[in-house]
Amino acid sequence: MIVRAVITVLCGVGLYTSLFMLRKSIQAARGQIRGPSVVKSPRAHLFGVPNSFLGSLYYPAVALAVWFVHSRLAALVLLVTVVLAAAMSMVLAHSLLFITRRECPYCWTSHYVNWALLLLCCWLFVPDVLSRGI
Repeated sequence: MIVRAVITVLCGVGLYTSLFMLRKSIQAARGQIRGPSVVKSPRAHLFGVPNSFLGSLYYPAVALAVWFVHSRLAALVLLVTVVLAAAMSMVLAHSLLFITRRECPYCWTSHYVNWALLLLCCWLFVPDVLSRGI
């Protein structure tokens, strides 16, 4: 129960950062942001959609899912989802450090949240998935 609550709080933090960056992405698309910004980078979009928009869907979905996952398949889908999000955060963190070279505390907050969600979801669901078989 406590781990699920911590995951929910982390998802709230992730949602806040995603909505903040989504607002900034919208402003950039309207030409309202002067100078360089991470939201102007090609890496700020996945499949033509702002990463922040995907995050604004992802975090509430994970926050709800951790409370309602009762089947092996649902746990496996959730685990795959958080693994993909954490992997994407690794790619984007690398980009921030070595390609874009821009400071973005909101980006780093989202990355840390994704990595923490990966650890907590694995701790919560992997033993159950493995005990029942994949």
